[in-house]
Amino acid sequence: MDIKIEKKRGIRPKHIVWGFLGLGLLFLCWKLFTTDYKKTYAVKKERLSIGEVTRGEFQDFITITGHVAPIRTIYMDAYEGGRVKEKLIEEGTHVKKGDVILKLENRGLYEQILASENNLSFKQNDLRSTKLSYDNREIQGRRNLIDAEYELERTERLFKQQELLYNKDVVSKNDYDTARENYNAAKKRFELTSDQVKQDATAKSTTLSDLENDLGRMKKTLSMVYERLDYLNVRAPYDGQLGFLDAEIGQNIQQGQRIGQINDLSNFKIEAEVDEHYIERVRRDLSATIERLDKKYPLKVRKVYPEVRNGRFKIDLVFTGETPKTIRAGQNYTMRLELGASNKALLLPRGSFFQSTGGRSVFVLNEKGTEAFKKEIKLGRQNSSFFEVIEGLEPGQKTIISSYDTFGEVERIVFK
Repeated sequence: MDIKIEKKRGIRPKHIVWGFLGLGLLFLCWKLFTTDYKKTYAVKKERLSIGEVTRGEFQDFITITGHVAPIRTIYMDAYEGGRVKEKLIEEGTHVKKGDVILKLENRGLYEQILASENNLSFKQNDLRSTKLSYDNREIQGRRNLIDAEYELERTERLFKQQELLYNKDVVSKNDYDTARENYNAAKKRFELTSDQVKQDATAKSTTLSDLENDLGRMKKTLSMVYERLDYLNVRAPYDGQLGFLDAEIGQNIQQGQRIGQINDLSNFKIEAEVDEHYIERVRRDLSATIERLDKKYPLKVRKVYPEVRNGRFKIDLVFTGETPKTIRAGQNYTMRLELGASNKALLLPRGSFFQSTGGRSVFVLNEKGTEAFKKEIKLGRQNSSFFEVIEGLEPGQKTIISSYDTFGEVERIVFK
């Protein structure tokens, strides 16, 4: 007879295994729900730049670099095109206004001058011929007027005699009518001849005036062509140094082509570029200084260019007092540009984080320095060393001021 063996109750090894698996699953679930992997970033603290918020004197200035340029540059453009015949002055030479730098030749212009001279000569001959013709016609008109006047007087005398005799019944009515008709005809011929002479005089005045005006315009045109001929001598437009000259013997120069420039070295200016962040604060007459060999040289902003390129805009500065004795065009100078008066403020050291966030937020370290959390802030002015903190930070707080480009959208940074 078989005996049934009952199984022993209690904890067995497989129960322990299942228990550990259950605990592991619970831990993973807890970790999954309590940790935001998407918004947490781990990094070595040594790889970051840390800055401390302090309260101090905010000096409202920026440091900019510019290069020395002549106070004025006068460009030379070719008034007339042509082939370079002769080059009289080389680059770097000091010139006076009116000095001939280049000589050009233009055969087409020479032909145009000859054609203009021929047209002028033809117009002058035409004027003389027309004037001579009107003079002859005027003389003939006067002769005809004298003859008509004589005929009128003669027929008038005969008519009056016949009228007197007819009233006394000495002559016949036929003789009287003939004398009257001859007188009336002579009177009409005189009036017609007189009108013709007046019309000829008016036509002569108008025609000769028009011809003289045409002649005057042709002379003016020829004079302008002669000026174009003089433009083949390229002259210095101003006293100064010939900066560059883009022309060689035999080269064809087009009308209006820029061929060189004159640099006015009587004074200098400094051309600098400023970050677009300051475009609303930089204006004319702001003060600046250059320090050279332990001596400061004052400047002021003379011109602010409105165009922004690649995040920067251009300004021109001029010296308001003494200039460095060794100054030369092309040199680079570092300047301190004053934007306003200094005052007490909350200061945050400058860093690359500004390019990533625009200064709207920053990562602030906790008291232990083991983590950093993203915080919204508001910044004001800035200089080459500090940002002015308007709100969001307190003195003594430490922040990450290096670039945030690798952080993405994280809200919390854990230091390894």
